[in-house]
Amino acid sequence: MKSILGTGNALVDILAVTKDNSLLEKYSLPKGSMQHVDEQKAGEIYEELKKIGASAVTGGSAANTIAGISKLGLKTGFIGKTGNDELGDFYNTDLETLGVKSLLRRGEKGTGRAMVIITPDSERTFAVYLGAAIEMTPEDINPPIFDGYDCFHIEGYLLQNHDLIETAMKTAHSKGKIVSIDLASYNVVDENVDFLHDTVAAYADIVFANAEEARAFTGEEPEKALTAISRLCDIAVVKIGAQGSLVKQGDKTYRVEACKVKPVDLTGAGDLYASGFLYGLAQGKDLETCAKTGTACAAEIIQVIGTKLPDDSWSRLHAVIDKL
Repeated sequence: MKSILGTGNALVDILAVTKDNSLLEKYSLPKGSMQHVDEQKAGEIYEELKKIGASAVTGGSAANTIAGISKLGLKTGFIGKTGNDELGDFYNTDLETLGVKSLLRRGEKGTGRAMVIITPDSERTFAVYLGAAIEMTPEDINPPIFDGYDCFHIEGYLLQNHDLIETAMKTAHSKGKIVSIDLASYNVVDENVDFLHDTVAAYADIVFANAEEARAFTGEEPEKALTAISRLCDIAVVKIGAQGSLVKQGDKTYRVEACKVKPVDLTGAGDLYASGFLYGLAQGKDLETCAKTGTACAAEIIQVIGTKLPDDSWSRLHAVIDKL
């Protein structure tokens, strides 16, 4: 596995650090969750975030993972849908700047955005307006698009469209690609658990979940959830925050401790963990080394605001990974 294609919601991340939980309470946003909002509410929240100093970067879970893999040195591509607008142009250009082959489609609505509210405890809460991202259809995932790639990574946030996520995973599977899925937010998993269970069992080779997502998916705590997930796929990964991560393949289980760093913003930790893990797998590393590589990537991203690392962080990260 040396080249990785990803698909997910093409969203511009709007990030802001707040002094308290008042915005979450005002807009009824459960801390740590991902909530869909309509265009009006998205506009109101965005205006609030601008007042406290928001920044914008290209984002979306799978896009973050793919961008990380590209920066680590692999061939990558990304399929998504943006609006035919300035934000869509920005998204396309930024992907290519990151070394990712842009396979973006253009929709009728405006480019989607994810407002990320970072509270003082470093927890992140998402208010998402999908915009054009939700207009992606199964027809956008045509079989030839997988040619030249060895692995296909998809985000669970696409579960708002069952036909799309099943078609994408089924097509990749039928073309002999390794299929990797990140389960996304716990509430998304909870709302789609039966469909997700069947789809993972049929088409997924690798499943990434954090403790909350794993609990929503299996009804179990991390260790037992890991075992339950591993029965549905080849490689199961459960991330348990400051306690590290668990990986299981067959009858072998690995526990990797988290790096001891001071978190500033947890946004993107899971996405970059997947970047490192899939990169390690592409290099033929054993699963423990893959988990350590993912852990190193996650440790770097939680020390900065947002989902993009500065160049000096990548230089440091490459040195750490080389030692692994």
